[in-house]
Amino acid sequence: MPARLPEGRLDAFGAYENAVLPLLAEHGGRLERRLRTPDDRVEAHLVSFAGEADFAASRADPRRPRAASLLEASGASIKLLPVRDVP
Repeated sequence: MPARLPEGRLDAFGAYENAVLPLLAEHGGRLERRLRTPDDRVEAHLVSFAGEADFAASRADPRRPRAASLLEASGASIKLLPVRDVP
């Protein structure tokens, strides 16, 4: 999941992250890696779930929309990218 972060809004994005990242574990998800570019403008998460149903349940969690105002306040744009291991 890459997120583009407007300059000066890192704290606002952090508030959103603090609200939604704990939900992962409740749905069998795990934050494997959290990476950020040196200029703090892009953050990427590598997240894993046991299966598609767990991922879907995480995305449908009713607490996630309640945190939407935090994401909006941050000005960040997020894109979900499904990935797979490459041997």
